Amino acid sequence: MAEHNASIAETFRHVADLLEIEGANPFRIRAYRRAAQTVEDLPQSAAKMVADGKTLAGLPGIGKDLAGKITEIVNTGRLGALAEIEARTPTTLAALTAVPGLGPKRVHRLHEAFGIKTLKDLERAARKHKIRELRGFTAKTEEKILAEIERSQAREQRFKIATAEDFAQTLCTYLQADPRIGRVVVAGSYRRRKETVGDLDILVTCAKGQAAVNHFLAYDEIAKIVAKGSTRATVILRSGIQVDLRVVPAKSYGAALHYFTGSKSHNIAIRKIGQARGLKINEYGIFRDGTRIGGRTEEEIFAAVGLPYIEPELREDRGEIQAAFDGQLPKLISLEDIRGDLHVHTKASDGKSSLREMVEAARARGYEYVAITDHTKHATVARGLDEKRLAKQLDEIGKLSEDFDDIRILKSSEVDILADGKLDLSDSMLKRLDVVVAAVHYKFELDAQKQTERMLRAMDNKYVSILAHPSGRLLGEREAYPVDLERVIEGARDRGVALELNSHPARLDLDEVHCKLAKELGVKLVISTDAHSTFGLDTMRFGIGQARRAWLERKDVLNTRPWARLKKAIAR
Repeated sequence: MAEHNASIAETFRHVADLLEIEGANPFRIRAYRRAAQTVEDLPQSAAKMVADGKTLAGLPGIGKDLAGKITEIVNTGRLGALAEIEARTPTTLAALTAVPGLGPKRVHRLHEAFGIKTLKDLERAARKHKIRELRGFTAKTEEKILAEIERSQAREQRFKIATAEDFAQTLCTYLQADPRIGRVVVAGSYRRRKETVGDLDILVTCAKGQAAVNHFLAYDEIAKIVAKGSTRATVILRSGIQVDLRVVPAKSYGAALHYFTGSKSHNIAIRKIGQARGLKINEYGIFRDGTRIGGRTEEEIFAAVGLPYIEPELREDRGEIQAAFDGQLPKLISLEDIRGDLHVHTKASDGKSSLREMVEAARARGYEYVAITDHTKHATVARGLDEKRLAKQLDEIGKLSEDFDDIRILKSSEVDILADGKLDLSDSMLKRLDVVVAAVHYKFELDAQKQTERMLRAMDNKYVSILAHPSGRLLGEREAYPVDLERVIEGARDRGVALELNSHPARLDLDEVHCKLAKELGVKLVISTDAHSTFGLDTMRFGIGQARRAWLERKDVLNTRPWARLKKAIAR
């Protein structure tokens, strides 16, 4: 039973959490976390690499021991080392570290003092005001804990698009292996490339519906069968994600694909237009007076109501239908339009690959340029570069550039925005850089006014080219910090600063709403990966999906331009 990259990474993170609660060696803990990130960033399946006999040792952060553990997980579906740790430390404690304000050390203290093992135990202790009795804990801590527990209980379980993609692609490959099954496509919010996905809607064509259903239900990752019939089935995978399978005849494929892709409001709007034309449009086809007149392709659905094809990412009933009637649909950006990556890290700070490795990986992807943007000194946890180390790196880039005549290595930095809005590098150093990427990495708790002013003051610096991940959110982990993003976007426009759409699937920041607002206000954007390894460069596709949802075209994104034009565009 092969394991997914996400599952392997989660196992390693779980080990790291429990070890940290135990107070184990920090280097050992860090090794597991680094290995988890490496596996999660892999552009191919670790299980396939094991099956193909490829060596895992030597990947960033993975030595012989951890490579063996990955092989063990792939081959057995479990990790013996984790079982040993769980035997002495309650596994439920790891979940408590996700509560804001409760790190591993605090969780350990709560466990020792009150025997707290689960979220329910924690809630019970907070409501009885026991937590404030411990030194270092206050009534305010209890209030925050209870508020977060209530939020987590109300929150629908959703999966980041990258995680959903991992499970969807494996399942689709399995379904396509059956020669009786024709087309296989994942519809729903996944096809619309939403940043998080609640479940997977899979459509298949097959002459014999029951055969396709039976093959689906034999999938070895199914944990529970919720419902099954002759042409449909609903299951829960071991990962917790729900999958709905629908078997449709070829003549209804387009109608079903449109219907199950959604969104619901878009579909309702299309059906209403059809009704006004005397048509009935549903998942089975297009009908006039009870007679089928189409439905084999999605194009037939749109043509029936007098519209050109509308890309799935736009189908949210946010003006796309009127734009289609008016001939004003955007020509959405594609991955092939990207000419370079303007935000990548190396081993010099917290990256996992060397400078040369990152440049070679960027060149392998056909890029014309890549910006090396290691952190600055304030980001101590990321081993940020002071001006002396950065100057040395710039010399290394200059020397390395002599080896590459087909890609430009941009001398750059991801510069910390300090609490007062100043930058973590002197102007004399900033002046030496081709691209200056400014970012907030601490003091997230400032109120909205102070945080907004902080970012505006940073953009006042004439050397700032790009404002990175402007909201600071981490999907499913950290809410955006308080900030008036509309003011920030307007400020970027007035100062000639580009805004980043960070492609890392945990960020996707800016979100689609603010990306679209930036476009409407005339602000240029860049789509970058924030890659911390050569594999991280492949996350560009997630940023492209987000950009398409925001109606972005090639002209809206600066790194679709050759360097000569990009250089002029970012000049202040």
